[in-house]
Amino acid sequence: MVQVGKNSVTQQLIGENEHGQRLDNLLLKQCKGVPKSHVYSIVRSGQVRVNGRRVEVSYRLQSGDLLRLPPLRIGGAEKEVVTAAERRLHLPVVYEDDALLVVDKPAGVAVHGGSGESFGVIEALRQQRPQARFLELAHRLDRETSGILLIGKKRSTLLALHEMFRAGAAGSMTRVADKRYLVLVAGRWMEPLRHVRLPLLKYLLVSGERRVRVATEGKTAHTVFRLLARWQRFSLLEAELRTGRTHQIRVHLAHLGHPVAGDEKYGDFALNRVLAREGLKRMFLHAAQMRLPHPLAGTELQLKAALPPALVGFLQGIAARERQDHGEKI
Repeated sequence: MVQVGKNSVTQQLIGENEHGQRLDNLLLKQCKGVPKSHVYSIVRSGQVRVNGRRVEVSYRLQSGDLLRLPPLRIGGAEKEVVTAAERRLHLPVVYEDDALLVVDKPAGVAVHGGSGESFGVIEALRQQRPQARFLELAHRLDRETSGILLIGKKRSTLLALHEMFRAGAAGSMTRVADKRYLVLVAGRWMEPLRHVRLPLLKYLLVSGERRVRVATEGKTAHTVFRLLARWQRFSLLEAELRTGRTHQIRVHLAHLGHPVAGDEKYGDFALNRVLAREGLKRMFLHAAQMRLPHPLAGTELQLKAALPPALVGFLQGIAARERQDHGEKI
């Protein structure tokens, strides 16, 4: 474990137990009492080094890496407030066994702290389950997306899930995990079934914020959309991820002229203001289903997270105001 030093540089040799962990996850777990914002700041400013080189917070540590930390400041009162919030966060359990935990993540909560977030799902779980020896995120969900989130309770589970999702992200023909989302979009979507294959490229705004756009030089991205219901102004879709690129569903839909309702990055901002007055206080994107083999046992898991009541209520409001011409009545 890192021995946090107030006035001196500390170093740690990465062993088998830390192999494969993201740098930010390791630091946030080991540097107790250090504000999360400060941990991310020292990595991004280059004060944290691995083998003498600057690295990203997403860097996955390897056995034999030499980790260098600058002097770290401890935050007391801030940590007490954050800990209380972490303990109160409601995270319904969808599935759990000795190796795997699946929760229904609420919208508005990041999966982990940092980058302006005081805490996230993984920090809350560690506070709520102090007896747990190992809890690590197996994948990500955007802050405003709700639904199924997988957490490894063993390193072997985590590594197996990472391999599974890595194959899916690359669009492997032997896709193992089947991920499905429910999404409400602006406009009248006409095709019952549509395969969207548009490459996606990450880029930075002048402010330093990361975004994604459709670009020929981007990475392959494939989403399958199925029309579930359609009204005068909106359509409800099921989105099946055939690849797992950052913001894939949101960017594909925005590019096609059907932005996700309530999307503050890629959406219709004027429409979002109207939707907020009509009761939609979040982005309408929910990770509703996932089917995959158990990472250790190999048996098939079928995971489901019901649409949150706030989103059900918003759909019922649309159904009461607008004529529906496709799909089952809400």
